[in-house]
Amino acid sequence: MIHDGYFVPDGIVWKIHSDPSMVVGGIRALLEQALHPEAMAGVAAHSNFREDAWGRLQRTGDYVGTLTFGTREEADQLSRRVRMIHEKLKLDDPKLLLWVHMAMVDAFLDTAMRSGMNLTLENQNEYVAEMVKFASLVGIPDSMTPRDVDSTKRYFDDIFPELSASDDAKRAALFIALPPLPPLLRFGTPIAPIWGGLTSLAAASLPRWARRLYGWPTLPGDEIATDLALKTARLTLGTLPKSFRESPQLKAARARMKAS
Repeated sequence: MIHDGYFVPDGIVWKIHSDPSMVVGGIRALLEQALHPEAMAGVAAHSNFREDAWGRLQRTGDYVGTLTFGTREEADQLSRRVRMIHEKLKLDDPKLLLWVHMAMVDAFLDTAMRSGMNLTLENQNEYVAEMVKFASLVGIPDSMTPRDVDSTKRYFDDIFPELSASDDAKRAALFIALPPLPPLLRFGTPIAPIWGGLTSLAAASLPRWARRLYGWPTLPGDEIATDLALKTARLTLGTLPKSFRESPQLKAARARMKAS
């Protein structure tokens, strides 16, 4: 069995990124990323998020899936295209790119653990360290990127004064919660109410500091209830057929390994 990607099938990145918790973690990542005003202003000014929120969500998922499960050639090709777009739109500031990366890492890792995935501190450090490759592929110098849990915590402490829920961030959160779905999805499937439940759970799973920035209330016992809901969602999503819950990139990777 031969795998030709940057991340190995039995590694921690595959384990987390193929887990059902990623459905909620991916939505939370977008909500978290929106809390840097400069990064969010760039997205608002240069993307078609409002006109094609659903498409943007899909493209983000495809990017994570390709870098995780694709071949090195596929990952390099997509990363080059993303870097070219960033350069063209003047969105290639390493500091802002690092924020997007770290918010994603934090969301994926924290959601996985709170959803019931058993990860030791060693596993957590391994994940953060391996995700440095994700950062380098998009053009962030390795020297800038935290490599373990402790340096990740310091990163968030240091950048917190720069964060706020700008009007752009609040509008993005609304579009994430209620994306303009294609008519076939909205009226021909139960995706709208399901998506509403998942986005509410993702918002509830945000760190306390992020919820405060958005102005969303946090009541006593909220985190316990959210963790229980996350575990339930993960178990429920895990019962779905693999053909439904696995990304096209993961399916393709499994097919390549089987063929080899």
